[in-house]
Amino acid sequence: MADKVRCIIHGSFRKDFDMIKETAKTFSAAGIEVISPDISEIIGETDGFVHLASDESLDPRIAELSYLKKLAKLGAEGFSYYVNPRGKLGTSASYELAVDQLTNTRYLFMKPLRDHPAYVPKNSVWRPIGLADYVSENGHYPPPIIPQDEENIQRMLQELILPGSIIAVGAIIVDQSDKRYRKGQQRDVLMVQTHKWSDRFSVVGGKVRRNERLTDALARRINEDTGLTPYIQENICTFDEMSGGGYFIPDTHRVFADNVVTVPSRRVVLNQKAENFVWMPPSAALKDLDIEPNARKTLELYTGNLKITR
Repeated sequence: MADKVRCIIHGSFRKDFDMIKETAKTFSAAGIEVISPDISEIIGETDGFVHLASDESLDPRIAELSYLKKLAKLGAEGFSYYVNPRGKLGTSASYELAVDQLTNTRYLFMKPLRDHPAYVPKNSVWRPIGLADYVSENGHYPPPIIPQDEENIQRMLQELILPGSIIAVGAIIVDQSDKRYRKGQQRDVLMVQTHKWSDRFSVVGGKVRRNERLTDALARRINEDTGLTPYIQENICTFDEMSGGGYFIPDTHRVFADNVVTVPSRRVVLNQKAENFVWMPPSAALKDLDIEPNARKTLELYTGNLKITR
């Protein structure tokens, strides 16, 4: 089963709490997991900072840090949504927007910003119901659109993103079904075509969650992305991400750890992360498919070390 798209809703609890609650209800009904705020009763206020019954502390500093801590749970498919019906952000929301920008979190608004100089890409202003419908139909948030005359601004913003290390796992998924193979014939491997890699083919995989073991992350992603039952085998390679793949972010350290994985079935059920798949011999895949460079490197290593099926 695929991960839900997650979001954090920001805004003024003092001025717009009813609207924030309604937005959370709209998102939840569309299958978007609202991980913050935990909607509950307002129990007080300190210097304009509203306290909810669900807050971990009445100290505004601790409450704000707890709110921001949940950013780590958004994942690559998650986003922040700002309820700003008058086009303005308050002090707390402005701080939260800065954190979004520095952590490369996708941020969207109810109305265009009027009181803030932050760079907002096109396709970033959505009414709650329109955004909910988009995510429900497409399985992901609407991507930012960067006009040519704003590419320099976007580049400057990307340079501010805090560098970090991202560990991702990937799998050469090998068919171990009851399909008959001739002596000496390579067993088929699974390749998926995905918009994440500019509609090129790649292998199944994804980011490792905090405190998650590599093998657990790989098994989770295979099951979520394909519905297959994985049996994880030997490691093929571990390497730094290659540029030129269409998904490369400079100054972000991304490491790939790829394994051989066998599956007893060829019955694939894709989620929204890929649009097509094919089973084929690895040598044929290398020859005939447009494969993004990281997956190609792994597949070449696997094919070079391949033991011929007996």
